Amino acid sequence: MKKNFALAAVACAAAVLSVPLANACTRVLYETGTGNFIVGRTMDWYDDTATDLWAFPRGMARDGGVGPGSIQWTSKYGSIVGDIYDAGSADGMNEAGLVTNVLYLAESDYGDARATGKPLLSIGAWGQYILDNYGSVAEAVAGLQTEPFAIIAPALPGGKAAAGHIAIADASGDSAIFEYLQGKLVIHHGREHKVMTNSPPFDEQLAINTYWNDVGGLKFLPGTHRAADRFARVGWNLRATPQVKDQALAVATVFSIIRNISVPLGISDPEKPNIAATLWRTVADTKERRYYFESAFSPSVFWVDMSKLNLAAGFKPSKLDLSNKPILSGEVSGKFAAAEPFKFLSH
Repeated sequence: MKKNFALAAVACAAAVLSVPLANACTRVLYETGTGNFIVGRTMDWYDDTATDLWAFPRGMARDGGVGPGSIQWTSKYGSIVGDIYDAGSADGMNEAGLVTNVLYLAESDYGDARATGKPLLSIGAWGQYILDNYGSVAEAVAGLQTEPFAIIAPALPGGKAAAGHIAIADASGDSAIFEYLQGKLVIHHGREHKVMTNSPPFDEQLAINTYWNDVGGLKFLPGTHRAADRFARVGWNLRATPQVKDQALAVATVFSIIRNISVPLGISDPEKPNIAATLWRTVADTKERRYYFESAFSPSVFWVDMSKLNLAAGFKPSKLDLSNKPILSGEVSGKFAAAEPFKFLSH
């Protein structure tokens, strides 16, 4: 038995060490003691993502953002969104309490989109399409598994690949992970999918995590900033954390989990983007429809109550400009100003 355990340990270590370098972001789905659900995530990146917050109303005419052949739709739900490079919706929540979190995945392969003959969608619009069109995870899975579009993924500003997978969760606690691998859409759907990081693909992450679950977090957990190590650590912390009933304490609990897994400022290597500093964190309360934002450059947390935003059809999109890293605290819906929406990433 000891020999078999040792062999398993060696095999697992080899698997972890073979994980491709991938940018470091982490997402968790936490259930409170009253059966409510809160999503937290970190954005870890090698340079400034130029993130602002946006309020997008219902009834917006949208398209996939990549020119002729782009898919078109009209938003059914209003949403609050954190963008990246003014080119994509990287994070957000809609009026129904559906949350999207886009994280980096080096192994992403969207295939030859134009060869499919399907309507086209910029990868920068992927999260927004989900927020605009679906009110629950089950509805999103049913809609997206038909593959109504093919994804175009141009390079990001600066030349890095726009390679990502997306986690979604709703107010019922349902959860799903979407990845494109070798040109094929892979969906992991189930309430048990509470954690997502980066490489390797999600099914391999689950296999590696099984080993660490057997070891036990009170004995030993892997400690590097690699995605597979963070998956194991944050998964154990999430399971070990009490399900508190007080809503404010529940939000604080989620912040404590994602702060614990964050990467300190100054730790960044463009050649090894798996070691990248945490730039910002978000916490989305699906019951209260409250979206919290914490910049690593600010000493305070601020939030937006979606009920206080103008999200009805006919209202203009509005923006909370964070370009100068303002120090904000408390509820900030009144600081949004009307603005033209950003254009999705294109050639």
